[in-house]
Amino acid sequence: MILYNNLKRFYSIGKFADRLPYTLGQALNETRPNLIKPGDITAGITAQEYYLRRLKLLDKLPAKSCVILPSNITRYASGSVFYKFQQNTDFYYLSGFDEPNSLIILEKPNDNLEESLFHMLVQEKDPFKEKWEGARTGTENSYNFFNADEVYDIKNWKPYLEKILKSSEKVFFNIDYSFSTFANDEIAKVINDSGKTFLNYKRIISENRLIKSEDEIAIIRKCGQISGRSYNEAMAAKIQSEKNLQAFLEYKFISNGLDSSGYIPVVAGGPNALTIHYTINNDIIRDDEMVLIDAGGKFGNYTADISRTFPIMGKFSEPQRELYEAVLDAQRECIKVCSQVVSGGVSFADLHNFSRELLYRNLQQLGGFKDLEKNIDVLYPHHIGHYLGLDLHDVPSISMKEALKENSVITIEPGIYCPADDSFVPKHYQNIGIRIEDNVALLADGNYSNLTVEAVKEVVDIENVIANGTNRSMSESFLKPLI
Repeated sequence: MILYNNLKRFYSIGKFADRLPYTLGQALNETRPNLIKPGDITAGITAQEYYLRRLKLLDKLPAKSCVILPSNITRYASGSVFYKFQQNTDFYYLSGFDEPNSLIILEKPNDNLEESLFHMLVQEKDPFKEKWEGARTGTENSYNFFNADEVYDIKNWKPYLEKILKSSEKVFFNIDYSFSTFANDEIAKVINDSGKTFLNYKRIISENRLIKSEDEIAIIRKCGQISGRSYNEAMAAKIQSEKNLQAFLEYKFISNGLDSSGYIPVVAGGPNALTIHYTINNDIIRDDEMVLIDAGGKFGNYTADISRTFPIMGKFSEPQRELYEAVLDAQRECIKVCSQVVSGGVSFADLHNFSRELLYRNLQQLGGFKDLEKNIDVLYPHHIGHYLGLDLHDVPSISMKEALKENSVITIEPGIYCPADDSFVPKHYQNIGIRIEDNVALLADGNYSNLTVEAVKEVVDIENVIANGTNRSMSESFLKPLI
């Protein structure tokens, strides 16, 4: 009942005035009602959903266990120049708390989930530091707004953790040095000094994160809709500078209602598209070249991930069109079979092999490629896609060989990259790179939804958008209203 009562406490806070008499470290409805709805902790995700996420994780754990999750820390580029803060997504998924130098602990004393405890250890408010670094939520506000059962000053985390460890028989903690998390090695030492060993929780939480709620899918859909329409506006702009095209697209993401870009965009004109993760984005796009863009807008820490390739001046040459249609056909077919993947026990690896066979067939029909069977993996060197969620490449601990699951979100992204001066590539296809990517939700009963359908990809639609702008008639999917 403790967590339930805290949930009720959260919903009662709406009685506060429009401007609270204190500041918080992140947007909440009480301070940013233009961004966060009543009852939500973060954009589109309710306090109840965060509560249920914690219970779902604890339900998979034995009695007398605890889960220890540190937040990320602020990283510095040089001196006092800091990078934009990016939260540990497991930490964020369970709490919605978006501040550095923090710790959450989920404790399950017995098999009664209602007696489980949610501990938060956060930075206390400090007027001097907040003047320079921005507001902190602090312990009292964290208790009031984030439904914790106990909140403590992070400065004294060691004795607090030692106390919890005394009553915990199973300890779940994950060390991953690819992230800059708070007190990683020190936490491991405290656990070891207590005589306990710790178990990795990553697989357990990844299984939960893999299956998206209706609210999560709705947020990714919003990212996809707005990002897709922003793409169309960028196509119509005919901007022949990679960096200016990137700036225009990111401006459209934000001005149309998203928070930011979800990742550093790829804006690759001409042969630059042969580099899969080309992000320097500082070249000129020539009149006869196509540009490959891989970008997506972010909202509430979820992101879209879209790739489109189009002729910068609006007309495909014959070789460009032929290669483009070969990739587009493969992408269409892969999306179509999303109605069968869950019921058929299809894995991501199976879907990739299907896309490889389609591209091989399509290139073979075009003709001119030598030793195609041997060279198909040179022309198509990356995987068909990945899971999508709070991380761009979400839940990597879920193997590509595992069967795809209902209510997961995946990307479908075949590509072709034809190098220059290679004897197996026909001359007229050399220096062309093409990739087309959409985001697909695998829904119940064999249904699926293309979450990025607004971004035009048919040849006729691309040429119409570039010739006439985004206000002329085009495919029905483009005309669907925004969320």
